[in-house]
Amino acid sequence: MNFAFRRKKQEESVRKKSRIREWTEAALFAVVAATFIRTFIFEAYVIPSSSMERTLLVHDYLFVSKISYGPRIPMTPLAWPFTHHTLPFTKQTKAFSTAVQWPYMRLPGLSGVQRNDVVVFNYPCGDTVLKDQQGNDVDYYPNIRSVGDSALKKIYPLPPVVRPVDKRENWIKRCVAVPGDSLQIKDGMIYINGKKGFIPPASMAEYLVVMPNHHPMNEKKMLALDIHSDARPTGDSTEFIYNLTQANVDTLRGLGARIKRRLMDWWDGRVFPFDTDRYPWNQDQMGPLYIPQKGVTIHIDTLVLPLYQRIIDTYEQNQLQVKNGKIFINHQETTTYTFKMNYYWMMGDNRNGSTDSRFWGFVPEDHVVGKAWIIWLSYQENRLRWSRLFTVIR
Repeated sequence: MNFAFRRKKQEESVRKKSRIREWTEAALFAVVAATFIRTFIFEAYVIPSSSMERTLLVHDYLFVSKISYGPRIPMTPLAWPFTHHTLPFTKQTKAFSTAVQWPYMRLPGLSGVQRNDVVVFNYPCGDTVLKDQQGNDVDYYPNIRSVGDSALKKIYPLPPVVRPVDKRENWIKRCVAVPGDSLQIKDGMIYINGKKGFIPPASMAEYLVVMPNHHPMNEKKMLALDIHSDARPTGDSTEFIYNLTQANVDTLRGLGARIKRRLMDWWDGRVFPFDTDRYPWNQDQMGPLYIPQKGVTIHIDTLVLPLYQRIIDTYEQNQLQVKNGKIFINHQETTTYTFKMNYYWMMGDNRNGSTDSRFWGFVPEDHVVGKAWIIWLSYQENRLRWSRLFTVIR
């Protein structure tokens, strides 16, 4: 009797452990399967800013295809599942370890990055970020260029945070130029290899508008015309700045409005390559500029160097020095450089509301995450935008 009772208790204990083990194994399988899908097939992202409007809107939720360009093998494999660079509910606790770092590798994909694709990538200048007192990320490079190192330490006393390539912030833009292209921006218009570039139908730009009654449009009329922009005054009391799509421009001209593109007419030290003496460019006037292609050798001197310096010393990890007007790469004097990777030029469709390659330069191929594929959810002010659900991104 006593033996039978003990045997029954042992069997119950085994059954109890088996259930726990089953749940544990199921959970582990789910984590592994989800991580595999997220790494090698597709991943979900949300649009946080207006830089791609009106192609993509704030609170559009996307699936991003990893197989389009080939899944990138994780370069920082030691990380908490389903996290990026920081643990949830914290602003400073790293979600990864750099104890193991793998070289950049990518599995075969359906194609390479094509001109005019909408692409998710790691922010190239996100290798170093500042932290404010609340623990929020602050862009390092624009700040150090504007105020200098000593002043920067007083403003942001917390030490900068350094992140590996695949743990830098994810950004989304349109690829307007691919390796080997020559890019130029004239009067806000992109030219690729001497020809006008693609204009996304829903892209936006700033225009100077004078309405027939010389007054800004009221909100009701703007909504009726599908115009989503605030009216900003200029020095002329009858002229206002609107951020418009081409369809908006055509509509307003049909109503008798006088419209012209608003363009910068001064040189801007914030734009790439941050050298207004040799490159007096701004976001509406840039180039021509060669987009580097893997294996191509270019001539370099102190005039050309500002365009490709970050590629040489940061992205491709060479030791670069300039002495007495001569360029030394890995201690060897040289007048040429051969690129080790392909590079891309990314821009937002909201051309006057986007921080993009015009402000930080080229995107290396090892930063490319995937191709924006489909909008699976979209909402505004707690209401679904039904017309956007399950639309393919173009």
